[in-house]
Amino acid sequence: MAAHPGARGTARPAPTHPHPATTGTPLVLSGADVVLPTGTVKNGQVVIKGTRISGTAPENAQVIDVTNHWLVPGFVDLHNHGGGGASFTSGTIEDVLKGIRTHQGHGTTTLVASTVTGDMDFLAQRAGLLSELAEQGDIAGIHFEGPFISPCRKGAHAENLLRDPDPAEVRKLIDAARGQARMVTLATELPGGIDSVRLLAEHGVIAAIGHTDATYEQTVEAIDAGATVATHLFNAMPPLGHRDPGPIAALLEDERITVELINDGTHLHPASLQLAFHHAAAHRVAFITDAMDAAGFGDGRYLLGPLEVEVSEGVARLVEGGSIAGSTLTLDRAFKRAVTVDRLPVEDVVAAISANPARLLGMSDRIGSLEPGKDADLVLLDHQFDLKGVMRRGEWVVDPQLG
Repeated sequence: MAAHPGARGTARPAPTHPHPATTGTPLVLSGADVVLPTGTVKNGQVVIKGTRISGTAPENAQVIDVTNHWLVPGFVDLHNHGGGGASFTSGTIEDVLKGIRTHQGHGTTTLVASTVTGDMDFLAQRAGLLSELAEQGDIAGIHFEGPFISPCRKGAHAENLLRDPDPAEVRKLIDAARGQARMVTLATELPGGIDSVRLLAEHGVIAAIGHTDATYEQTVEAIDAGATVATHLFNAMPPLGHRDPGPIAALLEDERITVELINDGTHLHPASLQLAFHHAAAHRVAFITDAMDAAGFGDGRYLLGPLEVEVSEGVARLVEGGSIAGSTLTLDRAFKRAVTVDRLPVEDVVAAISANPARLLGMSDRIGSLEPGKDADLVLLDHQFDLKGVMRRGEWVVDPQLG
């Protein structure tokens, strides 16, 4: 498949095509450090029967020794614009599938496809296309980032296409998504913002505060109206001030808010990440990629919506203005950095990268932890936290070639 128009990066090898984990034989992955909701089990095991995790291993099970590895739940990405040279905002279905497979090859077994600001009719058309993939189970739904955001904090969004969050227009996107809208990012201080938050909450769609110039008081009002997520906390919002604390303080202090963090070493200083974990605690953090086309693909020129982006040494910036334009992050890199650079406990990282986003999506009964009855979505890491294997619904996406 062709790269996004304008991309000139060199593709990395595509992830292994999924194939059955076994030929109908139950599988036991044995000997790893297994991260469970209750803690880490040393020399543990995970049993897979078909597409699910099982509580018991039958006598005919195939046993694979994964000693000196970690077994963690598959990663769940709430905020992702593309990868592998493909855009979720403008690519064909084949392009979108290519981006999905790219991130699956880096451990993301559940992904919400994010759009960027565009014309309303175009976004409604994209919602229709992406909803087909959600209905097939390829993605977990759609996240609309823009156009209802502040021109003061627009980041890599086209200012001429921004608009106030009129509830009628928000409803138009929800309807176009045919029940597959999962999240809408809003500058809730804009006219119609609070009413739009209430509308989203009534329809079971996450209202996320982001790309906002709100005051502390305005942010509190939006939370009380039903907002539950902070879109990439710290980025595209006023900084924390001692007399004017702005949205950051309100978002960190409220137990109803889950804060997204982009842990790529570019978007956040390590101290900011530690501040978020200290005040929100691990149960209110969700690691995201905010990835654009270049994730898993390479440096070069790309388009993010209508805007041209230059990716150099893995950092994406707008050609005009130099604003950071999404990321080239994959969640396996975010995981390794969190453990090895930020020195976070593995269990906290698993919560932020799997359990918490699964809960937000209302999918905790199926994904987000390694428990009997749930989907056999898992990631195998070596003890340096490098990815070695990925399983999605009982099939190897990346085969560890063990045993």
